[in-house]
Amino acid sequence: MKFRYWISGLGLLAVISCKTPLAISNVQPKTNISIAENLPEDKKFVDVIAPYKHELESKMNKKISYTSVDLNKQGDNSNLGNLLADFTLEGANDWAIKNGIPNGVDAAVINIGGIRSTIGKGDILTKHVYEVMPFENEIVIMKMTGTQLQGLFDYYVNTQKNNPVSRLYIETDAGKSVKNLINGKRVEPNRVYYIATSDYLALGGDNMSFFKNGEMISTGLKLRDLFLEKFTANPEIKTTTDQRLIFKNKPNRSIND
Repeated sequence: MKFRYWISGLGLLAVISCKTPLAISNVQPKTNISIAENLPEDKKFVDVIAPYKHELESKMNKKISYTSVDLNKQGDNSNLGNLLADFTLEGANDWAIKNGIPNGVDAAVINIGGIRSTIGKGDILTKHVYEVMPFENEIVIMKMTGTQLQGLFDYYVNTQKNNPVSRLYIETDAGKSVKNLINGKRVEPNRVYYIATSDYLALGGDNMSFFKNGEMISTGLKLRDLFLEKFTANPEIKTTTDQRLIFKNKPNRSIND
């Protein structure tokens, strides 16, 4: 099958879709058409897409930053996880201050499973960010009281999962809570906190059902767009070595992606 037939088929489909649905009858089985790599290219099709392909490749291969170390997602405090959590907090904080939350956001939580790739030492290209974050997730801000936030800390106690955080310190020992801090301070039950996260997690993704107890504030910011902006704004990436998640004597049920 050549590409021109595929394009023709799309045109036919577009025409049909504009009309009243028709009943289908007397459909006879046809022989399967095999698609193989050795089929000849349709030169007209190749010529049509060539300028767009070149433009896309040029954008994807553009250098936007540099890292002197591998950026990975291994361990409870991975350098890439911490970096992206900090980017999330910074972007959400800027938005919050401009949109009626004068003190900004207090902390950020993202999920390690949403980081789909790593970035090797050397030049960071646009395509690397797309590989790390291929999804169209939005940054949201969850308004929660300190009491409601207990669900977040319980989540880490129960899962021991290395979902990256920013301005949060969570320490457990043998599956029991030892210390929970937000921005270096203990949580006040009656205080209102603003937590930046993704819409996926806010809606209960990765079993983070505790977020349903808060009030969701949409920012309209896309995580990937923010990451592209942050990498571009930093010619050389500096990673942090601070410990944010401390899981001592992990029980057998612990999960660490």
